[in-house]
Amino acid sequence: MHTTFTISTRGQGIYEFTRDVADWVRGDGLLTLFIRHTSASLLIQENADPEVKVDLLNYFARLVPPSTDPSMSYLTHTYEGPDDMPAHIKAAILPISLTIPVIGGRLALGTWQGIYLFEHRDRPHRREVVAKLIQG
Repeated sequence: MHTTFTISTRGQGIYEFTRDVADWVRGDGLLTLFIRHTSASLLIQENADPEVKVDLLNYFARLVPPSTDPSMSYLTHTYEGPDDMPAHIKAAILPISLTIPVIGGRLALGTWQGIYLFEHRDRPHRREVVAKLIQG
């Protein structure tokens, strides 16, 4: 069983799509989610307090600033904009795939966990996340 979720982003941000995945899964098995892009990531993160998303965004903005920041002057891949190479770096250190058990037709997530796409680029994108559920 497989499908592709399309998530529209409005620029850098953390976008929850737990409900879409939860509505799709059936039975028991192991779900793999894989993002088909090199400048975005996937996360399982807290879904109760929106400040968590703000703090994560701020942390990664400080960790990997735009290529126009003097601390990033060593970058050579800069022709696609000041957010492009930093987006690739963030995607290299954050997960691009997730594995989640499915039990009784439900995602085996913790009480405060949600599934998120972490958009690393400034402009809006339509991101594809491939889902494969191996039942058994």
